[in-house]
Amino acid sequence: MAPSRRRTVVALTALLTVAAGLPGTPAPAAPPPAAVPARAAAPGPERWSVDLAVAGGDDVNVAWRSGRLRLADPRPNARTRPAAVGGPVAEGILLSAPRTLGRPATRVRAQFAARTGDGGTAVAQVRGWRGRGWTEWRDATEAVFDAPVSRVQACVVLTTRDAASEATVTGLTLAADRVATTAVQPAAALEYRVYATRIGLVGGITANGHTVRTRDHFAALPTRRGLSPRNTGDYTVKVCTTNGSRCEYAPVWDVGPWNTRDDWWNPASIRENWKDLPRGLPEAQAAYQNGYNGGRDQFGRTVRNPAGLDLADGTFWDGLRLTDNAWVDVTLLWTGGGARAVVGSGPLNLRAGASTSYASRGLAATYAHVPVQCYVTGQRIAGTYRTTTRWYRLVGGNYVSHAYLSSIYGGTVPRC
Repeated sequence: MAPSRRRTVVALTALLTVAAGLPGTPAPAAPPPAAVPARAAAPGPERWSVDLAVAGGDDVNVAWRSGRLRLADPRPNARTRPAAVGGPVAEGILLSAPRTLGRPATRVRAQFAARTGDGGTAVAQVRGWRGRGWTEWRDATEAVFDAPVSRVQACVVLTTRDAASEATVTGLTLAADRVATTAVQPAAALEYRVYATRIGLVGGITANGHTVRTRDHFAALPTRRGLSPRNTGDYTVKVCTTNGSRCEYAPVWDVGPWNTRDDWWNPASIRENWKDLPRGLPEAQAAYQNGYNGGRDQFGRTVRNPAGLDLADGTFWDGLRLTDNAWVDVTLLWTGGGARAVVGSGPLNLRAGASTSYASRGLAATYAHVPVQCYVTGQRIAGTYRTTTRWYRLVGGNYVSHAYLSSIYGGTVPRC
């Protein structure tokens, strides 16, 4: 039924109710109705406009000119596309400051004023903060979270194929409210075996604007849904060799390999693209091994390896001590619950016990968020943040000194 008809029916119903009590209208006598307590109307959505002015910092290859947000350089090259993808498009990201909500919300919707043409794209995404960390980035057309969030952050992603492409934005307004959702209790973080390749590309620019350094420590996934803002580890992966001898905790700072819209760990109901693939199977792996999508990636390129994860050189060589591309076990830590410690000074050795005399079993990169299980008393360490005898046992059994951890969130940490 059309909205105008619905309004007409409601109006007519109210009119008939009034008419039934007019003089001369027969009606049976009835006792006066019992008093009903007044019911407060549900609060309306909290609305705000996102500031599209480019202030630097976390913004990547975008500019505000003539009342429009656009790419500063719309030509695809090593400085304007995610290093791990090397795709045929230029990209830029505007990252807004997080907004603290007046009341918790479970849904965010956007009004987005954009102009695109000749292969250009403009997308708005949002994420929400709940006690155990940030949700993944979601399309802002309508993002529904599995638990109430107290803060919301937005980003705008622009892409162009060449200088003739159009991708501009003039306005972004968000509205946050509360709708019924099914709360999902955090369980163990998702873990899969995937093929990892080495990024290399020293001097290139990652999707979050980081300039790749020699023996750098970070990872790339083929989607922006788990992309950490620069100099954060909001989305951290634990990557281990298949025999478990070496591991590294690394922040996700780039998008790739091959695709930019393949959150392969999510179920079909959430996954951005390739919804017919099994959960945990990257599109590039399916294309390479089974000829899926004609053996091509989202850009039409022939897929030449099954990679679903890229590793910076320091993670590849020093953290895992790999000598060639290899299958690895990757844990997507933000998909689980529990307390997290933030590595403020790294790469930090993962020790087999609470002392530097124990063997190193890998590394935790600076900014990585590592899952903390409990704490013990061990060797006194004078570190970047404090001098302490406290060591934390991580989920999985390795230990790190509290001396190098900048903060802990997501729960209390008991004594082991």
